[in-house]
Amino acid sequence: MSALIQEIPVKSVASPSQTFTAKDMQSDQEVRWCPGCGDYSILAQAQRIMPDLGIPKHKIVFVSGIGCSSRFPYYMNTYGFHSIHGRATAIASGVKLTQPDLSVWVVTGDGDGMSIGGNHLIHLLRRNIDVNVLLFNNQIYGLTKGQYSPTSEKGKVTKSTPFGSLDYPFNPIALALGAGATFAARTLDRDQKHLQMTLKRAAAHVGTSFIEIYQNCSVFNDGTFEQFTDKGVKDDNIILLDHGKPLIFGREKDKGIHMNGFTPEVVSLKDGHYSVNDLLVHNENDTTLSFILADMTYHPPLPRPIGVFLSMDRPTYETEMVHQIEASKKKLGDGDIKSLLNSGDTWTIQ
Repeated sequence: MSALIQEIPVKSVASPSQTFTAKDMQSDQEVRWCPGCGDYSILAQAQRIMPDLGIPKHKIVFVSGIGCSSRFPYYMNTYGFHSIHGRATAIASGVKLTQPDLSVWVVTGDGDGMSIGGNHLIHLLRRNIDVNVLLFNNQIYGLTKGQYSPTSEKGKVTKSTPFGSLDYPFNPIALALGAGATFAARTLDRDQKHLQMTLKRAAAHVGTSFIEIYQNCSVFNDGTFEQFTDKGVKDDNIILLDHGKPLIFGREKDKGIHMNGFTPEVVSLKDGHYSVNDLLVHNENDTTLSFILADMTYHPPLPRPIGVFLSMDRPTYETEMVHQIEASKKKLGDGDIKSLLNSGDTWTIQ
């Protein structure tokens, strides 16, 4: 391991001779998702922002699990790994720890990441390994033909819940924050500019970046996020999180979020009782506020927050690991595997 790990750079930067374009990020594989699937947009935005990151293609790795979203590595002209169900975060952790100069991206879904892979996900977040997690959330199992998922709303009628789901859905942002995420954000497949900006913010963050992406499944859950993407109604149903700015929303920017103690409430800016100065101001460095905003997710008439909930600095796992190895070598000297195997109690099997 010491031969593989030399130093932990903040971020790799490409030299002028290594520049490339979005088209260079497209692999030779035919993209095969259902017509209208939100995955197309997410793929396109990822390919567009990669050249702006200043990272050579051979330093980029995409790791996926199982699901429609997990075809992603085939379509990115980078290194990639299509792993097994729920284990993408574990494999990505190993890639990053052994080759810390790589830019590692995990692509997973609400089923792959929140169900069988949930345990791996929370431990990646708490360790703060410098990996970017893109969780495609369409609130359904799309690849296996429409069963309810861990993020499906209560009462969801599917092939596996013909009388309606009894489960209360996971809130991916709240889960990430509870696990100790240092960067948590939410964006939309149909908002290209916001999606690009969020991907760039995640790439620039040193530590685990977690992005929940609302993604439409045109076959098994079409229009589930329409209230947040349709131009006619979205302004009254979402609130954009902008660091240092008051939380204002509505088509006419006439509503805002006011804190009644520790409880957020919607207030009108038109009747004279409240002004912009009375509204909650977003601070993406405030962990307490991030939890309050995350809790707004399933509580209408509160709008759905979109943007960066939390961005904070904390030493990464791989940095601490390298320091620990260096300190151990300084104290004990270079290791000798043969001496280690023959130390202590040994025996011979006849």
